[in-house]
Amino acid sequence: MIPNLDIPDFVRLSEMLATPKRVIITTHHKPDGDAMGSSLALYNFLKQGGHEPLVITSSDYPEFLHWMTGNNEVCIYPRNVQKAEEAISKAELIFCLDFNQPQRLDKLVEVISRSTAVKVLIDHHLEPDNFCELNFSFQKSCATCEILYHILIKLNKSQINKQVGECLYTGIVTDTGSFRFSSTSPDTLRVAAELMAIGVESHKVHDRVFDEFSANRTRFLGYCLSNKLVILPELRVAYISVTMEEQSKFRNQTGDTEGIVNYALAVKNMVMAAFFYEQEGIIKISFRSKADFSVRDIAAQHFNGGGHLNAAGGRSTLSLDDTIQKFKDILPSLKDLLLNTEL
Repeated sequence: MIPNLDIPDFVRLSEMLATPKRVIITTHHKPDGDAMGSSLALYNFLKQGGHEPLVITSSDYPEFLHWMTGNNEVCIYPRNVQKAEEAISKAELIFCLDFNQPQRLDKLVEVISRSTAVKVLIDHHLEPDNFCELNFSFQKSCATCEILYHILIKLNKSQINKQVGECLYTGIVTDTGSFRFSSTSPDTLRVAAELMAIGVESHKVHDRVFDEFSANRTRFLGYCLSNKLVILPELRVAYISVTMEEQSKFRNQTGDTEGIVNYALAVKNMVMAAFFYEQEGIIKISFRSKADFSVRDIAAQHFNGGGHLNAAGGRSTLSLDDTIQKFKDILPSLKDLLLNTEL
């Protein structure tokens, strides 16, 4: 989708960026490919324009995203509290990328909310809160990086070099599942082609993001599929669950659970899949679905979460077993929808 940028917010943003600014770029807790891709793309773009950008995250993020240009300059808040808070206090602009609610900033939320800097939202999630002065929320876009590409093109096309392009491509390819999700539009493919035309090598990005797993992560995936995959064919649902002990056994790092839910959804005839993984004091849940079956509603109504139609996340303060039982107790009420969904 090509977002409509003929709006006052774009005029104001363009005017503000006409002169060098102190800029903070931040994104949601536990950033994924779209979050870090958009953050580092904007970072590299603004540096070329003479600005002073700094990317601040509220947590670490997967190692398979560390190759992008600018990664070494990222400030991880829990490890650099003083540096982050001083930079935020001096900022003139704060970009909030790839999240729709301020609480998704986790421990950064209070520091960011106290800042008097102009806040700019760039995001594609549904039902955004009104917490920024300038808003670029386009919910039909496949990724925040797709929206950002169009914004940067209009601001200054000459500053979209290969390094910026690689970051944008990373966000698009991860949030579309390598262009296989229904959110992929003709414009998405045109943007990808234009990024390749400026030097982005798609196969290299794909290798770095999807094909450079550690041995432990590969064994963990095998364990999940051979030992933990539960299939409910009568409901067209599959799920996987792992305890903290199981994750520790394979020395899990941040990002090692990423994408495992998709393997459960890939089982023939499945309409919905879930992945439950135990953390300290909480159960994190990833939901995926096919066609027009909404997992966002399940996440929002039952598991304090949200997201997109076919990809959502939630959490539970119950035990792992009780969370799974709660999930299974919900399924009978969804049986007709699940069985009647056309794939």
